[in-house]
Amino acid sequence: MSSHVPEIRLSRRSLLHAGGVGMLGFGINQLAALGAPAPRPSIGIGKAKSVIMIFNGGAPSHIDLWDPKPDGPSEIRGEFKTIRTNVPGIHVTELLPQMAKRMDKLALIRSVHHGHSSHNGGMHWATTGRPYRVDSTLITPSPTDLPGVGTLVGWLAQRDGFSKGVPPYVITPFPHCDSKVYLTPGQFGGCLGTRYDPYVLDDDPNAATFRVRNMGLDSSLTPARFQERLSLLNQMSAAARPIASPQVAQMDIFNEQATTMLQSGKAADAFDLSKEPEKVRERYGRHSWGQSHLLARRLVESGTRFVTTVNGPSITWDTHKDNFNGLKNRLVPPMEQAYAALLDDLEERGLLETTLVVWMGEFGRTPKINNDAGRDHWPGCYTVVLAGGGVRGGQVIGSSDASGAYPKDRPITPADIHASIYSALGYDYREISYRSSDNRPVALTEGSMISELF
Repeated sequence: MSSHVPEIRLSRRSLLHAGGVGMLGFGINQLAALGAPAPRPSIGIGKAKSVIMIFNGGAPSHIDLWDPKPDGPSEIRGEFKTIRTNVPGIHVTELLPQMAKRMDKLALIRSVHHGHSSHNGGMHWATTGRPYRVDSTLITPSPTDLPGVGTLVGWLAQRDGFSKGVPPYVITPFPHCDSKVYLTPGQFGGCLGTRYDPYVLDDDPNAATFRVRNMGLDSSLTPARFQERLSLLNQMSAAARPIASPQVAQMDIFNEQATTMLQSGKAADAFDLSKEPEKVRERYGRHSWGQSHLLARRLVESGTRFVTTVNGPSITWDTHKDNFNGLKNRLVPPMEQAYAALLDDLEERGLLETTLVVWMGEFGRTPKINNDAGRDHWPGCYTVVLAGGGVRGGQVIGSSDASGAYPKDRPITPADIHASIYSALGYDYREISYRSSDNRPVALTEGSMISELF
């Protein structure tokens, strides 16, 4: 495993260690995920309050799902039939009957493309909107990484004084990675600092023993004893020689918000899936993907700004061999069940209009079927699907050529997807920048909003 993994796990578990005063000191940088106030410019569509990104690690075949080619030769068309949707003129494959019934809520972007064909390189480009310095799988996170869209939404929330009592950015169940060895760069704090790392669940929410640790007071620590320890800490801090620095000034904010989170129990409650009726849990699917989607709904309902639910583990959708049986029997049914349940549940709760749901992978798969009845990596053209958050559903934006190899019209990049996400959240991405590790200003995204979405 890369050296970054123990750091993440240690900081996560020490983040909210509730055994005493130590949780207000050691690991406190992670508590910056609860925010520090500052003004923000707010120009944009602005209907969305949160984002759920369904990320299908390994890259699903766009031709076998969202962008069928029924008139193509068999070596491109594949085995699946094309079906109608509830929007005249829009078709998908027979693998997506539930999504076909909900097409009026979806916007299909069929002309997304970039230039990296390795899994980690592709995931980096898809989530940061920028190419990594090399197109490789054998790469890992570093403190100089440019942050991805989820991290930046969390950073923006913190800049605005985020104080919801839950982490602003959560990844469930496991981070983006290739083969669980090489974690994808860009999904952590990177050049912004470790205090902007997402909260990584690092567990299976469908496991019978699932319980998020360190999100509340230890059972042996009563609220009265906790207050006594806080009082002692305040006395010690008052007696110490003051240190004038921005970091120390922010520490008080982080301590206060960590205390609020522990005392309120809101985060612990949001992560507690046992509070959901069994019927609801079954609706999403009693598997890791389904329960991660349900957890995402609970988190945005509690105030989390960005949740990435990774349909993995690792590169599960990497169908170089036996693509058609893999999609039909193993991959698409749990994905579609969880996806449909999430959209319906958000709508029934009045949350879909304020929650932008983004379905994507790191790239598509080759138009031509290989000799192993599989499809290989293909960043030249693929499909991203958006719903909710003010997005106008029932439309297709852009198109691929006759074989699904390249954009035919309206080519769109991951950076354009990100610009649209920021706009939906009310941010003017043209006016906001952050600092790289060498103190250069970096634009929030190099893309442009996809105006047709709204």
